[in-house]
Amino acid sequence: MTTSYPSASLTFYDDKIVVEDANSVHNNREVMMNWEDSIMSASATYVTEGGGDILEIGFGMGIASDYIQSHSIASHTIVENHPQIIERANAWASGKSNVTIVTQGWYSVKDSLGKFDGIFYDTYGDDDMVHFAESLSALTKSGTKVTFWNNSYSAMNGYNISDITYQSINVTPPSNSYFTNSVYYMPKKEF
Repeated sequence: MTTSYPSASLTFYDDKIVVEDANSVHNNREVMMNWEDSIMSASATYVTEGGGDILEIGFGMGIASDYIQSHSIASHTIVENHPQIIERANAWASGKSNVTIVTQGWYSVKDSLGKFDGIFYDTYGDDDMVHFAESLSALTKSGTKVTFWNNSYSAMNGYNISDITYQSINVTPPSNSYFTNSVYYMPKKEF
């Protein structure tokens, strides 16, 4: 029997998080790597343009979280479902009065989260990603800025969200299992 991602064992290195679980279909795959820094910075800058309340779905290494916190915002809600990453997210949030960590899958709590001024969606092994586009109306206000991890090597999105623009970001990823292109196309959607 294979282990689902939230139950898989992760190993944390200085520059990446890796699934190291022989029982998982994700075994030996990177969850996140620090080469994504410029992407996380640009994503945080975009979703915090209007300040206000920010929703971050997926904490990962906390890179985007650091950047989100560096902007002037009212609140920062982080939804994370992996127990090992939740532990790190809680430690990171200690002393940050405007941060709330929600320790469940985002889809199961989406209707109780409220509406946000900015949303950044970057998850790994998320079986509920197919519901992302249809769930945005429950989470957005007029003017909400949304971006998400775009694994495509072009200006397109698998969520079929209309009226998206893209910001090209030059990147130099090392060898990895999830992204090898030299340009990242950051999606930008304003509601």
